[in-house]
Amino acid sequence: MARRKKIRFRDLPKSIRIRKIITYIFLAIGLGCLGYFAFYVKEADDTQSSYEHLSDLKGTDYNRNKGKTLVMHLTKDEDAPDILSEYQTLYNNNKSLVGWVRIDDTLIDYPVMQSQSNEYYLDHNFNQEKDNNGSIFIDSECSIWPRSQNIIMYGHNMKSGKMFGELKKYKKESFAKEHPYIFFDTLYNKGKYQVMYVFGENVYDEVEVAFKYYQFINANSQEEWDSAMHDMAEKSMYDLGITAAYGEDIITLSTCDYEKDAERFVVVAKRVK
Repeated sequence: MARRKKIRFRDLPKSIRIRKIITYIFLAIGLGCLGYFAFYVKEADDTQSSYEHLSDLKGTDYNRNKGKTLVMHLTKDEDAPDILSEYQTLYNNNKSLVGWVRIDDTLIDYPVMQSQSNEYYLDHNFNQEKDNNGSIFIDSECSIWPRSQNIIMYGHNMKSGKMFGELKKYKKESFAKEHPYIFFDTLYNKGKYQVMYVFGENVYDEVEVAFKYYQFINANSQEEWDSAMHDMAEKSMYDLGITAAYGEDIITLSTCDYEKDAERFVVVAKRVK
């Protein structure tokens, strides 16, 4: 029996060659997407496991960085009170730590960081390693001692639900009523905060005249405070009947919003304990 002659690719009709090329391209794209998805899932799982381990370290004396040189971002105020014993170990491991944030029935249970800019912890984790999940961090203009009136926290809206990916649960009023409290400890004080306002917002040009929640850190007067509270109440998706008086501490949690026209999703809460 005569052997069947193998047809070379270049000898195939043009239409068949084009179909094969398109098939190979889509196959390569599919394999690339699959590989990226697998990498994304693994990185998210590794990040979550790492943060769960950090939670276990609270109150211990373990120091993973003993003998190593760390990148120091901020200097501790010499007049600040003693660091809570619960966070001393974590602070020894990374002195960019400023606190811890937790919301019941979500994945939000993370250390909170701060650097001299708002860029570093967008893509670095607690261990100062490159990480697309980044970290939860407070605005570089905020201060935990002396404490800013409003401490603004940022975190990525990860599709995996990590970081502030589950903050969007507050888009439902029912969730807010069932989970009215956000727990945020600084290095020096434990804190319990009650949710007041939930809203979507855009990032404005510098020259635009508008209330910019991401610039509201300290009010210089009663009038300025009342104006900010009024603006946030007007933007809020629903009315929880909670307000904050001038002089009370508040926190603002901010993440990207991929579901609506707004660029950011924001939750504001006041300290009740």
